[in-house]
Amino acid sequence: MSVDVLLGLQWGDEGKGKIVDVLTSNYDIIARFQGGPNAGHTLEFDGIKHVLHTIPSGIFHKNIINIIGNGVVIDPVIFQNEINSIKKLNIPTSPLLISKKAHLILPTHKLLDAASEQAKGKEKIGSTLKGIGPTYMDKTGRNGLRIGDLKTNSFQKKYQKLKKKHLQLLNFFEFEFELKELEEAWFKSLEILNSFEHIDSEYYLTKSINKGKKILAEGAQGTLLDIDFGSYPFVTSSNTI
Repeated sequence: MSVDVLLGLQWGDEGKGKIVDVLTSNYDIIARFQGGPNAGHTLEFDGIKHVLHTIPSGIFHKNIINIIGNGVVIDPVIFQNEINSIKKLNIPTSPLLISKKAHLILPTHKLLDAASEQAKGKEKIGSTLKGIGPTYMDKTGRNGLRIGDLKTNSFQKKYQKLKKKHLQLLNFFEFEFELKELEEAWFKSLEILNSFEHIDSEYYLTKSINKGKKILAEGAQGTLLDIDFGSYPFVTSSNTI
């Protein structure tokens, strides 16, 4: 049994994706464990660069299981674009599983991110404006939507309730926005997300460990962007280590 963790020791951009790609053949499972689409792991095939934002960097290796773990926040639109981009490469990919406990980035999360950053003026922290911070805030506030909610009868009700809360918060900002187009693209992209198997990743990984499988946990960003141990407040919204 073996579980290894690959981390960045700086502020990101250390080449983690390339290293994971090189090491993948030594493992049975590659598991991305935190962060969102603010990550960018660049791989190159036949002179063509390809950037992975959410999907683990072992995706281009045959017979390797790739898992998007519970600590990750997922933007369905970015995920859809990522899948479509991979398909265009015509390169065989390995299985991809998604944790039911991974949280969803809503269109209104992006709006809240942009409104908050704009309001900070010169004190802005350099957010990527992808809605990652507000999504983690809803996660810790026990308000978030998770992958496991997608196929439940209460999904629409939960979505509308969270959307209403976000719109009320946006009233506190002098911020103009158009939500309709963002929502249309978001709901359409859920079809791709629902086409993948959703799992209890902690149970799946525990069984794999008991079977002697080798696992590589792939981190995103870097140590100095860790919410607790990084260069606070100029950090990301998750525990990168």
